[in-house]
Amino acid sequence: MTSEQTRPRFRVAMVSVHTSPLAQPGTGDAGGMNVYVLESAKRLARRGVAVDVFTRRTTASDAPIVEVEPGVVVRHISAGPYEGLDKEDLPGQLCAFAAGMMRVAAHAPEGHYDLVHSHYWLSGQVGWLAADRWDVPLVHTMHTMARVKNLHRAEGDPEEPKGREIGEAQVVEAADRLVANTTDEARELIDLYAADPERVDVVSPGVDLDVFRPGDRGEARRDVGVPEDAVLLLFVGRIQPLKAPDVLIRAAGNLVRRDPSLRNRLVVGVLGGASGSGVRSPMALQRLADDEGIGDLVRFEPPTDRATLAAWMRAADVVAVPSHNESFGLVAVEAQACGAVVVATNVGGLPTAVGDAGVLVDGHDPHEWANAIEGVVEDTARAAELSARAVEHASGFSWEATAERLATVYEAALAAPLRASINDSDSLAGIPTAVIP
Repeated sequence: MTSEQTRPRFRVAMVSVHTSPLAQPGTGDAGGMNVYVLESAKRLARRGVAVDVFTRRTTASDAPIVEVEPGVVVRHISAGPYEGLDKEDLPGQLCAFAAGMMRVAAHAPEGHYDLVHSHYWLSGQVGWLAADRWDVPLVHTMHTMARVKNLHRAEGDPEEPKGREIGEAQVVEAADRLVANTTDEARELIDLYAADPERVDVVSPGVDLDVFRPGDRGEARRDVGVPEDAVLLLFVGRIQPLKAPDVLIRAAGNLVRRDPSLRNRLVVGVLGGASGSGVRSPMALQRLADDEGIGDLVRFEPPTDRATLAAWMRAADVVAVPSHNESFGLVAVEAQACGAVVVATNVGGLPTAVGDAGVLVDGHDPHEWANAIEGVVEDTARAAELSARAVEHASGFSWEATAERLATVYEAALAAPLRASINDSDSLAGIPTAVIP
């Protein structure tokens, strides 16, 4: 909020139950959604929209209230034990979390919050209750959806439970507005969850273009400790089957078998920590690299700060995003903003994120991925062209634009709340009754 604005346009209770916007992306349940919540909240506040982010307290050191910057406050709510709970355990803590939110609101003036914006289905369940209790609109962003994940499930990954599908469908029916990252995701909400097309808005995530920007590759390589003449292939993200880092490892092994001399120059960087079902086998990727004969060429690095991440991206010949599904694929656009050539799976939101400024691969065949990577690494003219197009493409995404669009969605929700259209004589008014096929 600027100094001239002493009173916010409106106040938003933003809900992110299972992961804090202050958490380090790249491990556990922290990823692109954390970045989305934090960066959009900051930009909204600078546009005069005050944001309180409600998230679950996971350590005793979490302060109950953290002011990120003027207009953005993170509130840590105690709901269950601080540690030892997986995301799958959290449905049993939603009542406790909702009670914590109600206590906060009880100490604020009546009508303190004008709107609730929930992220992910768990938050949607809590947001639905809060919006109903406070008689304000509910805006919801899915980020990922059970029915979509089940359609594109990685081998060995468990199916998303029916309870999640039901919970998501309830939130879709309850929300005044649904925010989709791409037009494809909007179509999935309509086709798979029977969302009202009139209540679905497309708002693309953004990129911090001050952090993720082009730079000298040699300097970046010195910063991250990679030889200047190396062929650097990079994976950034949580290490779990859905993100498919194994595809890059297998493709790199394929490349070395094709050209054994590549062994002298190849570096495969894997930046991230175990997450999801990947936690059960934290050394599986290292064992795969050993089996592929490239264990000595793979550098496993922990999640890092944004500036160091940008240096890795500037240093890379190729940033691989081999996910089985992504609602958007923020890491792809961040890499492109750094001038990196992105090779990504042609699925979900990645075609939108990558556009025509990268290489899209159908499926996860390591041979096809090796071909795609080889086509970039060996054709320097093509790589240079893609790099230039990548920077231009990424420049079209900014958190400022995201916040401006979100503010418009909020205004639409406030102008025509769903509850106003519900017949007050209906004994179930305001209570969604999702029908699951």
